[in-house]
Amino acid sequence: PSIAQEVVGLFCMVLLTLIALVANTGVMVIILKTPLLRKFIFVCHLCVVDLLSAIFLMPLGIISSFSCFNRVIYSIAECQALIFLNICFISASILTISIISVERYYYIVHPMRYEVKMTIRLAVAGVIFIWVKSVLITVLALVDWPQGNGATSASRCTVYWSPGAHKEVFVIIFSIVCFVLPTIIIFAVYCSIYRVARMASLQHVPAPAQTVVPRHRSDSIDSQLAITTRNLPLPSLIPERFLGSNKAICTLVLIVGQFLCCWLPFFAFHLHSSVATGTVSGGHGEMVVTWIAYSSFAINPFFYGLLNRQIREELARLRRSCLNRPLGQEICLSVSEASVQENFLQFFQRATCTLETHTSCISPSPRNRLDQTKVGFPIPGQVPEESS
Repeated sequence: PSIAQEVVGLFCMVLLTLIALVANTGVMVIILKTPLLRKFIFVCHLCVVDLLSAIFLMPLGIISSFSCFNRVIYSIAECQALIFLNICFISASILTISIISVERYYYIVHPMRYEVKMTIRLAVAGVIFIWVKSVLITVLALVDWPQGNGATSASRCTVYWSPGAHKEVFVIIFSIVCFVLPTIIIFAVYCSIYRVARMASLQHVPAPAQTVVPRHRSDSIDSQLAITTRNLPLPSLIPERFLGSNKAICTLVLIVGQFLCCWLPFFAFHLHSSVATGTVSGGHGEMVVTWIAYSSFAINPFFYGLLNRQIREELARLRRSCLNRPLGQEICLSVSEASVQENFLQFFQRATCTLETHTSCISPSPRNRLDQTKVGFPIPGQVPEESS
């Protein structure tokens, strides 16, 4: 590539690295600092993994991607360590995303079971499972490596160039365990969540208009009109339901699509290069797919951290404390926003939260009290819980 292309590529890589460092650090600090958010263990763990990737993998990826670093030489042990970190962090990040998806599914579809069984011990066991599985997969990549005091250039110290005798077997297992299975899990889970949320938007939204008016037959016309308007404006019921459905589809496409866009090229490239015969050097193709995958480390804190309403609220409080501005409407959503405009997103944004987080607004305004009463409503499509 030309010098201009290398400069643009270097700028994009440095920018992605900085975004990953700042965003993951910010979300992680917010979660650890706020007691009500400490139940976001897997989101915090994802930020830790992505932060470690931004510290170790992305700078080393910059070194291995440009010709100006061709003189950088790694020993066999250093190259093994680099590939170990690469595969281990990638596996841990993807497996954490899969567990977050399953956790959200249980919180929405099996809320009572989630509240009982989702303990700190289970969360810690999940984190240990992630790292054990990641390390085992990584060890497989380092089987039958050449021993000795040899050396290799930075550009050749990658998964594509790894000289292991069982590289083909590793790449197939790596692709199935860390991409194919997580993709199936994520897609199935979010389709189930979408189905539950869509049933809720179709069945729960028109309920106030049907139940409020008969119960207040003796009230004045003005009070009936005020109650009906406060709960949900009837003229906008159909377009709001339509917008909520579109938002649900867009959210599902964004979450699943982001995962596929980041990781499909990476695994497809390595799977094809290891299985196909007569392949040539990885060259710039490997660099492109690797950095598309690395972009996930910068995107994840936005999709799995800042998408959550409680984390956004805490960031708004932090901004308010820095600027000395009143909360106003920065924190608590209005009733219409919570029930219609956030129709589908609120299922994701409230995922992995305990019931205490519904009282996280500063003042017990009528708006907040009304929002808190929604906790007791059954969500259409939820699996009935067995009483123990």
